[in-house]
Amino acid sequence: MTDIKTVHNPLFLREDEIRRSIEQFFFAYRDFTNEADSVLAQYGLGRAHHRAIYFVGRNPHINVSELLEILQITKQSLSRVLSRLIESGYITAVAGGKDKRQRLLSLTPKGQNLEQTLTDIQSARFRRAYKKAGFDSVDGFLQVLKHMTDSENKGIPPYSSG
Repeated sequence: MTDIKTVHNPLFLREDEIRRSIEQFFFAYRDFTNEADSVLAQYGLGRAHHRAIYFVGRNPHINVSELLEILQITKQSLSRVLSRLIESGYITAVAGGKDKRQRLLSLTPKGQNLEQTLTDIQSARFRRAYKKAGFDSVDGFLQVLKHMTDSENKGIPPYSSG
């Protein structure tokens, strides 16, 4: 017989369960970013550069406005990040076909290599975690993350649970 106290009902989560979730999320984020941060530091880059590289890689020929919408940072912040990535040869910015004022961003081969290195590191962490937690946990985890976000995530294929 199952002890009712051990059954988790998501509609009636206790404060200690919420706090444990918050703490585990902090620790998971810390460890998820640490390995990538170490690689980025070798190139004098940080997390903002990583996010730009990742989403430009996921959305080749993305324009600056679309990237701003995904990252939800100021134009000034993005300008600093992009300037560094373009000067360092990780990203190219070319004039748009229809609107020459528009800048379309893509990863260079150097940028693709860095993006792949960082994604491989973080993918391995997800694979290990999913393997340990079990396949059934993947859908629930993705649903929790989806519902934690305040708005639609542009540039990410819509998530469906089946």
